[in-house]
Amino acid sequence: MTERKTDRRCFLARGILGAAGVGAAYSSIEENILQAAIQNPDSQPNSTSRPQTDIPSGSLPCGKICDVSLSRLFIGGNLIGGWAHSRDLMYASKLFTSYNTESKVFETLELAQACGINTIQIDPRCWDVVLKYNRNRDTQIQTMVCISFTPDKTAMNDIIKRQVDTGATLLYSHGGETDHFMMQGGSMDVIGQMVDLIKAQGVPAGVGGHSLKMPIACEKEHIDPDFYVKTFHPDRYWSATPVAGRKEYDWMQPNAGDHNANNDSMWCNDPEETAAFMETVSKPWVAFKVMAAGAIHPNVAFSYAYRHGADFIIAGMFDFQVEADVKIATDTLPKTLNRSRPWLG
Repeated sequence: MTERKTDRRCFLARGILGAAGVGAAYSSIEENILQAAIQNPDSQPNSTSRPQTDIPSGSLPCGKICDVSLSRLFIGGNLIGGWAHSRDLMYASKLFTSYNTESKVFETLELAQACGINTIQIDPRCWDVVLKYNRNRDTQIQTMVCISFTPDKTAMNDIIKRQVDTGATLLYSHGGETDHFMMQGGSMDVIGQMVDLIKAQGVPAGVGGHSLKMPIACEKEHIDPDFYVKTFHPDRYWSATPVAGRKEYDWMQPNAGDHNANNDSMWCNDPEETAAFMETVSKPWVAFKVMAAGAIHPNVAFSYAYRHGADFIIAGMFDFQVEADVKIATDTLPKTLNRSRPWLG
């Protein structure tokens, strides 16, 4: 099937924060939730109540990394931390953190769990709100935490142990830090040491990155993570960097002022090559940036990622996007059973 091109202007016209094409009813849901947030911004959620959703329990399929059962769709933590990819908009991060108050984060996570999402991907700086959310709940949301790494074995072990003691379910190397390390010609032995130390603490160990060079190097050097976390999205959207202007690690560089170069607009420069290589990898693959930070509709993004080999997807979601995104995932997954890469996990 040919992927339909997603025009950014049309996507914005359907609602800049909308997640799925469910027409006017979806727009009214957004309006009602936003209006309620304005009228009562400091309301605290009732941890004993279950959010109302028409998604049947157990609808969202799960897989496994090691012995951890994970929903095929994770909720991403960037919208909680306020790390917004915003192209040349200056207010997006502030807007996100202003909307995502603590009570709103609680509501979002409650709804995510009610819809079947059991895992959130976070930066360690997001721990406080997640710990507070989990504190009085019978079923806690699991955490996949990205971490820094260092050649110093003792310091690295301290970083890992701190996250495990805090409650991390899975750990992996922060994608940006992995990219920077590889840009500088760092030894893969350092990444291998990190993986071994994570495993020694009894949790699944992953390696993250935006560049395809990351899993290629790990496989070549026989690094043995339990899973990979790799960006993956098609390049058929309006703000994608033209092919001739793409350079390795350009997402790590400051804006060059060139309209034909990357300007916080692309994180997977070679999706076809990525899909082809990951087909040769026998480890679970968690795909992130699947919507190219809001430029690709989830109807297109989820289908593309699952059909081309991703075992799990991370998607940043506001509360009013959760149900629609889960419905897209539950509708898409049964249609991808015959994909060329076997399901891992």
